[in-house]
Amino acid sequence: MPNGGFAARLHALRTGAGLSQEELAQAAGVSVRALSDMERGRSRGPQRRTVQALATALGLDTAGARELEHAAALGRPRPRPRPAAGPTSPPAGRPGTPAAPHHTLGLPRDLSDFTARGPALDRLRTLAEHVDPAHPLVAVVCGQPGLGKTAFAVHAAHALAPHFPHGQYAIDLRGMDLRPTLPRDALARLLRALGVADSAIPTTTDDRSGLLRSVLRDRQVLLLLDNAADEDQVRPLLPGHGPSLTLVTSRSTLAGLESVHRTELALLRREEAVELLTRVIGPERVHRESQAARDLADLCGHLPLAVRIAAQRLASRPGEHLTKLVTQLAENTTRLDTLQAGSLQVRAAFALSYRQLLPPARTLFRRASLAAGPDFSPQSVALLAGLPLRQAVRCAQDLTDAGLLQPHPTADRYSFHDLLRLFAAEQLAEEDESAHIAAAQNRADLWTLRRATAAARLFDTEPHPGSTPDGDPDPATAPADHDQARTWLEAERAQWLAALGRAQACGLHQQVIDTAEAMHWFSDRTPHWELWAQVFQWAVSSARALGSKRDEAIHLNYLAWAYSMCLYDHTAALTTAQAALAAARESGDQLQVGWALGYAAGALHRLGRTEESITRLREAADHLNKQTCPQSRLAELTTLNTLGQHLRHTGRAQEALAIHRRSEAVCRAGIPGKPPELIGLYLAVTRQHIGNDLAALCRWSEAEHPLRYALTHFEAARMPAWSEPARLDLGIVLRHLTRHHEAHATLTTAHDALVRLNSPRQIEAADELRQLHLAFGVAGHPTG
Repeated sequence: MPNGGFAARLHALRTGAGLSQEELAQAAGVSVRALSDMERGRSRGPQRRTVQALATALGLDTAGARELEHAAALGRPRPRPRPAAGPTSPPAGRPGTPAAPHHTLGLPRDLSDFTARGPALDRLRTLAEHVDPAHPLVAVVCGQPGLGKTAFAVHAAHALAPHFPHGQYAIDLRGMDLRPTLPRDALARLLRALGVADSAIPTTTDDRSGLLRSVLRDRQVLLLLDNAADEDQVRPLLPGHGPSLTLVTSRSTLAGLESVHRTELALLRREEAVELLTRVIGPERVHRESQAARDLADLCGHLPLAVRIAAQRLASRPGEHLTKLVTQLAENTTRLDTLQAGSLQVRAAFALSYRQLLPPARTLFRRASLAAGPDFSPQSVALLAGLPLRQAVRCAQDLTDAGLLQPHPTADRYSFHDLLRLFAAEQLAEEDESAHIAAAQNRADLWTLRRATAAARLFDTEPHPGSTPDGDPDPATAPADHDQARTWLEAERAQWLAALGRAQACGLHQQVIDTAEAMHWFSDRTPHWELWAQVFQWAVSSARALGSKRDEAIHLNYLAWAYSMCLYDHTAALTTAQAALAAARESGDQLQVGWALGYAAGALHRLGRTEESITRLREAADHLNKQTCPQSRLAELTTLNTLGQHLRHTGRAQEALAIHRRSEAVCRAGIPGKPPELIGLYLAVTRQHIGNDLAALCRWSEAEHPLRYALTHFEAARMPAWSEPARLDLGIVLRHLTRHHEAHATLTTAHDALVRLNSPRQIEAADELRQLHLAFGVAGHPTG
């Protein structure tokens, strides 16, 4: 029956406090739908933690909170009485009497197809072989739901049983139940199994705990305390002295349990997951569909419970192909439905842990499924959950302790297991109103785009005239320099990219243009990011939506750059640069006309149309030379440097050197209103070209100094996409100077970095190393 007493009382308390359902739900960390169900009597009785959160949000005193809890408890289902677990207790006897050969707490069945966990079992075996009676061993096995903690502990207990001839005892502490087993009750069961008569078992928990320690003092026994709720439940059950081993399993880390050995189980490796599948369904089926077996392991996220469920399902259907199950699992929306076999369910395992959470942690868990990318920061999920940052951090730690989130080993970031993300998304759709989800996403997106724009503008030495992006949303925590800004932009790139895409789709076009403009100079430092093409394509679309030809020209030029430098799609780059040229001429922006001519020339060169490229570059240089603004001088420098490079590539190195000396003179003279750091960057680029011109003229000794200057400057600016090609150029010069050891080290470093950057010049670096090895051996010594 509906719990009308609780519903009426909750409604009266809320209205008496002058709170709306939305306000109370927000303060208590529950969904509005859940609160509405409680007030309408549709909930049978909310959990104690939910009631506590509501009482706190309503400002109730101790008596009022107790009355509200009593009203809720009346609506909760009563547990059914259980039959006796075994035969009647043995007759009363001396407390220390050895246990009978048979008792009620025998170990559960070991699994004959248990797979992997060899190193963890070896560590426990080593502990068991070196028991110190003065310090009884306690080993805690913890980890996220579905890792097979109980299966491992049972397997270990059977394997280690010979070390503990006085008996092995297992008890389920029911830590995931609404009412976990009380230590007092668990102690009574253990004492009975150890041969203590009912009449000899004390009344209080402390006395029972002391008696257990006395009974176990001289016995070699193994205790398995499975499914522990927390430290307070476990501590009274631990031996105080004697040659015993206690295995404790828990979804919680039990971080407060002192002086214990910890075994934190990890996901299976792919080959281990396939091995488990093989042991359950047989090698013939796996060998016939080996790729499907690997795919199945991946779709199960290498989670032992999920793999076992998939295997049991296949075992019960011997005629079913693995590829059929793989196809079903590939559908994200129904994957958790598919991962069930009889009473085994992945969803149910996750739900046990989820139900133990306080309401704010539940909210954060659900909303974290909205975060983009493989991991996320506490700040991101705080925004999504609508919680203060400090509270979000605590909730994330609680979720980590419960095994529902995985912490990053070094950074302050968290991630989901793939199946847990699906479960969180399910709970989000079930418990949160769509309007609240949208509001949470919008709140996080706005904050993220403002932070991203402000961080990127730290690299922007050429602010877009007329652009007025909002400042950082939290100046106290804002990145203060290039290093901090780069760290944030790299860590949060999935978040701000997704936010930018949603902003474009929602018609926030000026925000998209402002953010993309701010990103322009930062993109120069990370040209290996393919995402820049998408960023600038969104900006082009937004400019067209606003009818701004000038912004369209600017971002078409940026897009042409991205096609050439990030995607190496030079045909698309040429088409885009030509569109930029048309838009620039229509808007009358002469600076963008010059840039468009230059980007078109770069695309023509990479398409092998070198003479056309040189002609276009001369046109661009002449056009820009006629302009008077400082930005035109910078564009002219870029154009001259590119023109010289193309001349060098066509065998006109002397002419190229003259062009680059002209650029060098412009840099050394300075440009009014431009910071020295920016001019220093242009000078480094110019001197890299000069070094390569001199190398092309076989003036090797002269080439070394300008190349070292460029490399040093790019390294100081943390621009690997620029420093590593310069390092390669220097390595080539050193090889020709016959400084073989130095050349080998330089070329190797450049090659490895260029591979990481996915730069086309990695092939050139490999060729240079091969030439060096052929002539002088792998270590740089002559082969004779």
